[in-house]
Amino acid sequence: FSGPFTDVVTTNLKLRNPSDRKVCFKVKTTAPRRYCVRPNSGIIDPGSSVIVSVMLQPFDYDPNEKSKHKFMVQTTYAPPNITDMEAVWKEAKPDELMDSKLRCVFEMPNENDKLNDIDASKSAQVLNTSKQDGPMPKPHSVSLNDTETRKLVEECKRLQAEIMKLTDENRHLRDEGLRLRKVAHSDKSGSPTTLALRDNGSNSLPSLLVVIAAIFIGFFLGKFIL
Repeated sequence: FSGPFTDVVTTNLKLRNPSDRKVCFKVKTTAPRRYCVRPNSGIIDPGSSVIVSVMLQPFDYDPNEKSKHKFMVQTTYAPPNITDMEAVWKEAKPDELMDSKLRCVFEMPNENDKLNDIDASKSAQVLNTSKQDGPMPKPHSVSLNDTETRKLVEECKRLQAEIMKLTDENRHLRDEGLRLRKVAHSDKSGSPTTLALRDNGSNSLPSLLVVIAAIFIGFFLGKFIL
């Protein structure tokens, strides 16, 4: 019998009749309260066999205690026209009885078997968990945080507004320059050369500011995209 013995442990006995006559059998034990035998008696036809289940009841196993439990299988030829099994055993003579004795052995699984069972159980749990959870997600790429993104967006908006303002000022100055040139042509006492220099100086400053603002926007937009 293999432990642990916290539940019923069953062992099967196979009884075979090699003779050409019917054989009666009976199974006895030295510890009838500890075992349940089914069937514990019966008849085996010639050339046939029967399976006897021996069920050990749960108990507290002590490895230091030697087992003294024994079984005995008694057999005898069945008389013709048998009707009463109890009468057969009572009337059977000692020289007509055949018996086989069996000694019970209790075994506990060794530590290696326990470790193998534990490892197999853990492996099965890991596989089930992996199937349920699915594949591991891939790591996300590194990106700017929300604060830096908001700052770049606000800076771009500010620079765009600055460009629009400088463009309006440039248009206003260009219109003002045209007006002054018209006044200079109509005013003969004025100096055309001086007016032309003044007009060119006025137009060059806003254009330079527009170029600088465009460079700043390109820089910040490139940083934001990267």
